[in-house]
Amino acid sequence: MSINWPRFVEVVRSHSRFLLVSHVRPDCDALGSELGMAALLESLGKQVRIVNGQATPPNLAFIDPAEKIRAIGVDAAAEELADVEVIMILDTSAWAQLGPMGDVIRASRAKKIVLDHHVSQDDLGAENFKDTTAEATGRLVYEAAKHLGVEIKQDGATPLFAAVATDTGWFRFGSTNPGTLRCAASLVEAGASPPKIYGHLYEQMTIGRLLLIGRTLAAVKHELDGRLAYTRILREDFAATGALPSDTEDVINMLLQVAGTEVAVIFVEQSSGAFKISFRSRCPVDCSKLAESFSGGGHKAAAGATVDGPYEAASARVLDAVKAAMR
Repeated sequence: MSINWPRFVEVVRSHSRFLLVSHVRPDCDALGSELGMAALLESLGKQVRIVNGQATPPNLAFIDPAEKIRAIGVDAAAEELADVEVIMILDTSAWAQLGPMGDVIRASRAKKIVLDHHVSQDDLGAENFKDTTAEATGRLVYEAAKHLGVEIKQDGATPLFAAVATDTGWFRFGSTNPGTLRCAASLVEAGASPPKIYGHLYEQMTIGRLLLIGRTLAAVKHELDGRLAYTRILREDFAATGALPSDTEDVINMLLQVAGTEVAVIFVEQSSGAFKISFRSRCPVDCSKLAESFSGGGHKAAAGATVDGPYEAASARVLDAVKAAMR
């Protein structure tokens, strides 16, 4: 799926006031894409606000030193956004992932557009600019800069590098291609510092996250002769370790480090009692199709969904579907 860049440029150039939105539980691709796009739009003289359904996780706050990103109901109110002309939704095409910003988007008369790389999508009442072959939405923002004729500077280069680097597993996932590395090199030339970004992301672990990882790995189980690995994080694990919900990021990828593992699944209990599920695959199993069967979505190699608890019932339903897909 290729993006109609001339149309995207037309939309951007014909409007002045933009609201940028991404998904709840924001990661570096969500936040970096928003900040990178904001830098592009501001260089064109546009008015830009960034408001998400949840606040930026503390471990990712480094990506937004100017604190441009707000959270609805925390430091932004819906009535403050009534005058925007365009709502740009980045890195998601699903209502469920927009959280409380979904209500704001539904109520707004502003034009809605989506810039995203995920396969699954809902009808958001928006004009879609999607490329499901892109390794990250951050890469799409990088491409948007070229089509808009905007030079990326350090304030945009750093978040965009973080977006692309994290969504490619620091350039080790199969989605990495020569264009990915050319993009990364260009962002470094524009001022992004890979050592500093890596340090913020992976060398600032709290004792709470360390202890949570230990409990999570101790609960790992294998089935199908080791081809399937899964584990869970319960609310009691957060309470016992003092870890934050954001501390679960990337833990699932540790399961794929075990030789012979083809599919990994992690269940993370939410405050509501529901379970957020993450799927990872390094075989023909399509994670996006698994996630869609539970009203979620994502990519072939990585996807997610949410199911109601309790854990025993939720895990049984999900694992039955995973095993069926692996046969």
